[in-house]
Amino acid sequence: MRVSTGKATVSDSRMFTVVVESFGLGRQRRAERQLTVPFAQLQSLMQTIALRGGRIRVINCGDGSSPVAPAPAAASQAAPPTQPETATQPSAKAAVHHAAVPVNLYKPKAPFIGTVTGNYSLLTDGAIGRVNHISFDLSGGDPLLHYVEGQSIGIIPDGNDANGKPHKLRLYSIASTRHGDDLADHTVSLCVRQLQYEKDGETINGVCSTFLCDIEPGAKVKITGPVGKEMLLPPDEEANVIMLATGTGIAPMRAYLRRMFDHGERAKNPEYQFRGKAWLFMGAPKTANLLYEDDLQQYLSDFPEHFRYTKAISREQENAKGGRMYIQDRVLENSEEIFSWIENPKTHVYMCGLRGMEPGIDEAMTAAAAAKGLNWAELRPQLKKAERWHVETY
Repeated sequence: MRVSTGKATVSDSRMFTVVVESFGLGRQRRAERQLTVPFAQLQSLMQTIALRGGRIRVINCGDGSSPVAPAPAAASQAAPPTQPETATQPSAKAAVHHAAVPVNLYKPKAPFIGTVTGNYSLLTDGAIGRVNHISFDLSGGDPLLHYVEGQSIGIIPDGNDANGKPHKLRLYSIASTRHGDDLADHTVSLCVRQLQYEKDGETINGVCSTFLCDIEPGAKVKITGPVGKEMLLPPDEEANVIMLATGTGIAPMRAYLRRMFDHGERAKNPEYQFRGKAWLFMGAPKTANLLYEDDLQQYLSDFPEHFRYTKAISREQENAKGGRMYIQDRVLENSEEIFSWIENPKTHVYMCGLRGMEPGIDEAMTAAAAAKGLNWAELRPQLKKAERWHVETY
């Protein structure tokens, strides 16, 4: 089926309800469904329905105009389904969004020299370890080192390694929006945990993380990037976003949530006014190790219909089996609702944190999928192909 866009403009705000059969997962596929989307997303939705073998019965316009009848030829022209019902085809808008993302404006051989504008601890009394929020001034670059939410930058620490060679760069997820914490469009912020480990009875400090946690305002730092397109937010203001984070893995999530819910950000971005739902699952060893907690509580207060926040505090909470509460336990507890979100083609899932979190999340999602008669081993790569499953672990 085709809908002419000849007279459409970017200001077309009409909403359309598509009545469809044989589209969705499990019980949804056997039932008639109604999907409501703005005009700008109507063509993409119809293509997705055709590709998944769904049948459009009628399309109703929210302004009361006559229904649009489906054209039988559309389904016959569609290619055979290659992805599950949850996996939507990337839209043209998303493709343009990705193509415009800045990458490698500054490289290791010619890094940008940034200036530290702030460095403070994110932890409260009784916390384990050391985690700091560090900001850098990017002004004066040619080109300007700019970025978008979900990207990373490289930091080259001062000094040389054991072989007398300059230290190699380390990548860090950006914790600020494209406008920076001060909304001035020329700063970037990181969330950094100092790496420490024992070797032969001696405590070893991570080179770059210690360099950053110790650095003073005014100091100069070699910065590369930005890099990465894996963790980008969808441009759809009505998308649903599930975030799974542990420790400093909250860095990109903090950027997403500020873009969605910070009042200064919303005023700065009239073209992006988030109206979907966001659900953050955060894992930490102790309450004192929860990061950006004041901001998160403010978002809960200001946007209760759009933001949910679920914590897994391993040393203070117990799971259903009496063991420590980890983020995968929270995923299992909420599996029915999580998968009801995933069944919606507007939902994206983001995971960031230590690589060790992946097996636990994978196990929880496998169990949750099986409860709904689904095979997670098949569904996950299909969601990734549809650009709805995003993972950045280290």
